[in-house]
Amino acid sequence: MGGEGIRRMTALVVRDNARLVYRFDGPRGAPIVVLLNSLGTDYRMWEPGLSILAERFRVLRFDTRGHGASDAPPPPYTLDRLGQDVLDLFGGLGIERAHVCGLSLGGLIAQWLAIHHPPRVDHLVLANTAARIGSAESWSARIEAVRAGGMAAIRDVVVARFLSEGFRERNPAVTATVAAMLDATPPDGYVGACAALRDADLRDRVSTIRAPTLIVGGELDEATPPAQAEELAAAIPVSRLLIIPNVAHLSNLEAPDTFMQAVQEHLSGR
Repeated sequence: MGGEGIRRMTALVVRDNARLVYRFDGPRGAPIVVLLNSLGTDYRMWEPGLSILAERFRVLRFDTRGHGASDAPPPPYTLDRLGQDVLDLFGGLGIERAHVCGLSLGGLIAQWLAIHHPPRVDHLVLANTAARIGSAESWSARIEAVRAGGMAAIRDVVVARFLSEGFRERNPAVTATVAAMLDATPPDGYVGACAALRDADLRDRVSTIRAPTLIVGGELDEATPPAQAEELAAAIPVSRLLIIPNVAHLSNLEAPDTFMQAVQEHLSGR
């Protein structure tokens, strides 16, 4: 999860003049899959296990608005705006249709795309997410904490929810990288995305998703518990559910081979 890929990042300006940075991996001409990062991370969160996916797919990663090297316009943001960013990126890159995989906040954006623009979404992966994440009160409290104390005010609590205690103990370097990504997230960007999460509720629309969907949950996930993954699976007509044992919210980091192998098989129609 190093920074060697930064040199290969490219920028695209979307319709409100925000600059998004992105990169491709995998063979040209292969089916495209776009990976949408979680709140408080950047495109590097997908590096573990990426080689599995990039064997067969052209993988598009980008830093969500307000994260990583992308622009962080003043808050608040909306889920509509974050979803439109993906559509603008598709338009700028000449992508008509792609597989979409999102985790947490990225999973909500993926749901929005599948609900509002179904022709643009082939297969769908919703990881460690829900149709409604948290509550208005919890997100408002998070916003106030960051406004008052910056990213340091929430770092330890968030990392503890991102990664299970056992994983953190066994993998201090990965844990430090995740904490560094969180620290590097612009406070305005983080607050903006928290506002989008505060206001986003797709529970009355998620059953309209028709894309074949893989739903991934983590057994130890406190942010989006397995019960919420089960709710998504029950609501989406063509779906299957994978709960990965002994992992928390960033399941792709704790079990990258299991996660990416399942994603590859799903996107390949197996």
